[in-house]
Amino acid sequence: MQVTIKTPEEIEKMRVAGRLAADVLEMLDEHVKPGITTEELDRIAHDYIVNTQQAVPAPLNYKGFPKSICTSVNHVICHGIPSEKKVLKDGDIINIDVTVIKDSYHGDTSKMWIVGKPKPGSERLIQITQECLYKGIELVKPGTRLGDIGHVIQQHAEKHRYSVVRDYCGHGIGKVFHEEPQVMHYGKPDTGMELKEGMTFTIEPMINQGKYQTKLMADGWTVVTKDHKLSAQWEHTLLVTADGCEVLTRRSEESF
Repeated sequence: MQVTIKTPEEIEKMRVAGRLAADVLEMLDEHVKPGITTEELDRIAHDYIVNTQQAVPAPLNYKGFPKSICTSVNHVICHGIPSEKKVLKDGDIINIDVTVIKDSYHGDTSKMWIVGKPKPGSERLIQITQECLYKGIELVKPGTRLGDIGHVIQQHAEKHRYSVVRDYCGHGIGKVFHEEPQVMHYGKPDTGMELKEGMTFTIEPMINQGKYQTKLMADGWTVVTKDHKLSAQWEHTLLVTADGCEVLTRRSEESF
């Protein structure tokens, strides 16, 4: 398994790409409301990345993906394709996943929104999922093993009677969108690869209200919960530092 250790110059480029990706999510805040289509959100994000940031939306044409962001609503776990037919309604939950390329390097992040007034149970799912991400991030430092991160996420989700998606995971990132290592969100302590300073990767737990089984839709991209219960996801790109980690996609509302 070939993992790239980033040079100081590469890390600086990753910081820029990460900051830009976070900025896109912050910019989208005011637009996520009842009545907007996911197609419109895609267009707003695309224009901002291309024209304001002078950057490239990584998902567009990646292995044939047709849009610039992923919009995963309600029981969609990940890779939802923006559509003019998908109008956000009061009580929906949505994950928007953004990856920006700047100077050949990637910044990858996602966050959840509740559209309008929340439905019972959705706020708690979103909060616990974010806590799963933060608990994983807290462990990131040289010497930690990937199984430790997966274990703490799985433990927290299952303690609250949620399930962890097994079929999709976090990943190494840099000049390549998806590189080694694969970062599972479940696992056993003291197993898996040991983290080293200079590694960059994402943690992006997908947590389901019901069972963890998934189903891939006919479009070849959209992944949904098999039991049609809600799913939530949060994602950050991380750099392993000498004594901990740096959250490269930190938003201004977060206090890392």
